[in-house]
Amino acid sequence: MNMSDTSFAAGDTISNIFFGHAAATPQKLALSCDGCDISYAELARLAGRLSNAMAANGVSRGEQIGVILPNCMEFVALMLAAADLGACLVPLSPGLPPAAAWRAFEAGRVTHLVSRSQHLAELREHAAGGASAGLWISIDDTANNAVSLAALLQLVPADARPLNLGRGDDALILTMTSGSTGHPKPIVLTQRTKLNRVRAAVQLYDVVPDDRILAATPLYHSLAERLVLLPLLTGGTAIVMAHFSAQAWLRCVQGQQVSFTIAVSSQLKQIAMELAQDEHDITSLRCVVSSSALLEDAVKVELLQRFSCDFHECYGASEIAIATNLDSQAARSKLQSVGKAAPGVELRILGEGDIELPPGKAGEIACKTGMLFGGYFQLPELTRAAMHGEYFRTGDIGRLDEDGFLYFLGRKKDVIISGGINIYPSDIEAVIAQHGTVRESAAFAYPDAKLGEVVAVALVPNDAARFNLRELRFHCAHQLADFQQPRQFFVVEQLPKNSMGKLMKFELVQTYSTAKGQK
Repeated sequence: MNMSDTSFAAGDTISNIFFGHAAATPQKLALSCDGCDISYAELARLAGRLSNAMAANGVSRGEQIGVILPNCMEFVALMLAAADLGACLVPLSPGLPPAAAWRAFEAGRVTHLVSRSQHLAELREHAAGGASAGLWISIDDTANNAVSLAALLQLVPADARPLNLGRGDDALILTMTSGSTGHPKPIVLTQRTKLNRVRAAVQLYDVVPDDRILAATPLYHSLAERLVLLPLLTGGTAIVMAHFSAQAWLRCVQGQQVSFTIAVSSQLKQIAMELAQDEHDITSLRCVVSSSALLEDAVKVELLQRFSCDFHECYGASEIAIATNLDSQAARSKLQSVGKAAPGVELRILGEGDIELPPGKAGEIACKTGMLFGGYFQLPELTRAAMHGEYFRTGDIGRLDEDGFLYFLGRKKDVIISGGINIYPSDIEAVIAQHGTVRESAAFAYPDAKLGEVVAVALVPNDAARFNLRELRFHCAHQLADFQQPRQFFVVEQLPKNSMGKLMKFELVQTYSTAKGQK
């Protein structure tokens, strides 16, 4: 199949597309990860042997396989093997405590596990039937009744043919996301959803087989999975970073001649700071996309100046992938927006009673897209509640302008209601950013006996020793309305964020709702 024209045949699956590319270009570099390079032929051989070995040892189509792995070649091979077998991966962070990981695996009905021997030994202490009776695979050694990956592969011939059991409706990934509440919601991503997201990226960013695509976020998250599958399903090359730092990212771009990537906004902020300090050769880049969280205006302007390639910002969520696109040209006149609806995507702004609101009015962002998730795993009521007809309720607040550009205002649950007036945290955070003395800030609801809620702000100053809160308050007094004025300030060393750099605002509410800040 020729993926360059983004067409899909009715029976296309991740397995037959990838193995088709491997047959067509066996010697081409498929994957580079942590200093290890592997060709399409070698990766296809590893994935094919792994799917056959798992099938021969009790892993059936439709079953869930728990995964706790760092970014590594085995993780990528496991994704392809699961697609070939029609099984579903449930990946979790290696930093998750064993008890919490086991609870998540139980929620995902995990039957089999793949990890390092140390993690498997720790998980074994929490196992009580269920997954403990399945196939446990250690990628480095045997431990507590696990089988090593090397020993497992020895059970099948080196030239084992792919099974091609996976189908479009099969769940490929069950990803755990906590959103802004801290309560995990298992998101089902089917093979068809993953293929549709590949096709959308090809159309939106002109991805071609010559691209070398960088994944610099954890593979247990849907973004990195998409960035790995995108080149492997278009005949390109996937570059996977084991760990992110701005310097390592810039070295990787130069050394690996990376041409395309989607990076989270927190990473790009660090990259912009590094580019301001030192010269780096990033001329291989033809397109960079900012994702995951809103990019600050000042950072966006700086990146537009420093990147000589196409630069995009997108808005989306794990359930819908990319919903909007803001390209370099539009950003110059619509800097504060996150772009217009991506091709094939429709946006609505819903108000009270689910009434569609006109341009300029703020309400909940709803999205209709072919990249939609397959629902929340075994939570039909939650899935139905997340939908408005064919539109997914994002739980985010935004508004559309007359030209169809979307402006993200924050999470619906993060809106501060003070004396019956809706206050959007992004408005306060934007004003604080203008002052220039604060590296980052987060506005959140603080309980008040008279007004119900007032605005509180947690902030990280650029220079704690020289930071003057009185000057910042004076600035806010001149730039914000009376009802928007922060009543409590909490000066902190860092804001709570998840592994993708997203602010966990609910943790601020939990930590500071009963504390007294600086006034």
